[in-house]
Amino acid sequence: QVQLEESGGGLVQPGGSLRLSCAASGSIYRISAMGWYRQAPGAQREVVAVITPGGTTTYADSVKGRVTISRDSAKNTVHLQMNSLKAEDTAVYYCNADVYTSASPFAQPFSSWGQGTQVTVSS
Repeated sequence: QVQLEESGGGLVQPGGSLRLSCAASGSIYRISAMGWYRQAPGAQREVVAVITPGGTTTYADSVKGRVTISRDSAKNTVHLQMNSLKAEDTAVYYCNADVYTSASPFAQPFSSWGQGTQVTVSS
């Protein structure tokens, strides 16, 4: 069993900043990719940013230059620093991690999700 717990969401004015954090716990052997996704009302869930164990990052075009993803693999945590926030960034933000629970060379990762944290950008 693996749990992901997000924190750091809230209400912020346009142009403001927020830092989201996510901590993974449970039966974890290792984690490969970690990422942040978001879902606005009436919209599909979309990727915001992803980071590999080696630190390679990928960002959605809509957040490039405003958002930075980082991770601490020793602590199984991932963070999302969001700056210059816009109203269209309003959404529930979800943490995701591809988790291996076994050292077996045949093990496959499973995708684990947090419960989501609300980010609202409004004046």
